[in-house]
Amino acid sequence: MTDPPPAKRRCLGTDCENDAGDLQCPSCLKLGTKDSYFCSQDCFKRNWATHKVMHKTAQGKLQNGIFSKLITPRVVSEPDPVTGFVNPFPAYPYTGSVRPVYPLSAKREVPKTIPHPDWSETGIPKAERRLNRTKIELLDAKGQEAMRKVSKLGREVLDITAAAIKPGVTTDYLDEICHNACVEREAYPSPLNYNRFPKSLCTSPNEVVCHGIPDHRKLEDGDIINLDISLYHGGYHSDLNETYYVGDKAKANPDAVRVIETTRECLQKAIELVKPGCPIRDFGPVIEKHAKSRGCSVMATWGGHGINTEFHPPPWIPHYAKNRAVGTCKPGMTFTIEPILTLGRPKEVYWPDNWTNVTVDGKFAAQFEDTLLVTETGVEVLTARLPDSPGGPIPMPTTKDIADGNETKNA
Repeated sequence: MTDPPPAKRRCLGTDCENDAGDLQCPSCLKLGTKDSYFCSQDCFKRNWATHKVMHKTAQGKLQNGIFSKLITPRVVSEPDPVTGFVNPFPAYPYTGSVRPVYPLSAKREVPKTIPHPDWSETGIPKAERRLNRTKIELLDAKGQEAMRKVSKLGREVLDITAAAIKPGVTTDYLDEICHNACVEREAYPSPLNYNRFPKSLCTSPNEVVCHGIPDHRKLEDGDIINLDISLYHGGYHSDLNETYYVGDKAKANPDAVRVIETTRECLQKAIELVKPGCPIRDFGPVIEKHAKSRGCSVMATWGGHGINTEFHPPPWIPHYAKNRAVGTCKPGMTFTIEPILTLGRPKEVYWPDNWTNVTVDGKFAAQFEDTLLVTETGVEVLTARLPDSPGGPIPMPTTKDIADGNETKNA
């Protein structure tokens, strides 16, 4: 009797159906990650941008700042006998209080009658990957009107979803509300299956910097949460997000108020600069200066981006000082500004889901985002808040408020 042939390995390329050869990722080998095979050098290079996320997970920083060679935890804790819920990564060294609550709900469907972006089936934004990263599209009058319409719908969906925020509500429930609101407006929720993201919006509570996956965790009084909503309608995308207080306890927390309101103000200060001729690199210094004046730090990894018929076309919009972004604002440009600030160190690590991005020290983070159109004379905020939009600014804490808050913590 002869031995069976060795099992074939699947190439890790996200857009590849080939069997893998003997080529392994050298970074994965150094980190001790096994089974990281590709079919060819070209396939490896083509998929590098998405594959390297694995390396961040594998060399995640612990709370004490020491690098450890962590292999993505695959161990799953026992499901709760009553609810059936489980923490899928019980061995992972979480930096803050938030924990994932699985299993995730089933993928929500979008009717075929609604136009889908090219990643809806495969998870691969093929057209976006083929873009010339130095070519910035300027929209004509028809394109600008389409962006106004889709951005108006985006604001409606965000407001509907945000209105449901309260202690005891799960982020999965918020995802359901967002998804249904998009479908009711004959729009596709842009994040759904984008690079295989499993949900229709990103929910990022407390120390989650961005790209949190909605699950069965219940919001608690004292949490803060960012809702990042994007939708596709009429061939164009809109993108916006806000950070909200969960319950009165959050509004009474001077640290929560400081990071949320400072981030909100940073976005507004940057928007005030937008006009024809304004260098793209000018937004970052204004944002970082105001953040530092309030004892906050800018998460430099993440930035704004162009948006139009594609979800993330050029330009890239840095939010930190001394950046080297090229280009200037021109009439017809549509892009986002979306600063993320934290109360602690401006470093982040990934959860093993390869999406959820958290502060390295577990401190709160906040983000705000609007989609903007550069006009002949200035800027039009396409996703601007409405008079009845949920949330909104509250007074910054005074020195006495902060002192009282510290006394409460130390009691």
